[in-house]
Amino acid sequence: MNLRIGYGIDVHRLEKNIPLFIGGISIESDHGAVGHSDADVLLHAICDALLGAANLRDIGFHFSDKDPKYKGIDSKLLLAEVMKLIKEKGYHVINIDSTVILETPKLNPHIPKMQETIATILSLDVDAVSIKATTHEKVDSFGQSKAIKAYAACLLNK
Repeated sequence: MNLRIGYGIDVHRLEKNIPLFIGGISIESDHGAVGHSDADVLLHAICDALLGAANLRDIGFHFSDKDPKYKGIDSKLLLAEVMKLIKEKGYHVINIDSTVILETPKLNPHIPKMQETIATILSLDVDAVSIKATTHEKVDSFGQSKAIKAYAACLLNK
């Protein structure tokens, strides 16, 4: 067995009247994440965890925000491309564990759909994709709904 652990983090600023995408799904909100792509903070953190575990650098290396072809891109496509890179190195994903920090809207009702979406892209059982949601208790930019953050860890096997 050749096990590899990866860790990823992503942060995006929030602004009013922008769509909010988290975990590959659209979530109704009066504010959304600002970014070059669709700014899906959870999928970006997962991409970085996977890439890191396989020693393939980071999401910015593979999908530069300077490249216009990634402008507004659906982050599910980025995650699928990362999965191809992981497979090319002979790895498969055992599990994902993640946390999203966002004051509002509440994410718990959306977590099962996020898990299904991510599990499908990564060819995993839904039980292998853990997503937790928390707030910053109205403290700092995250708690004041000015930003969103996600952490992700993964385990790969070769």
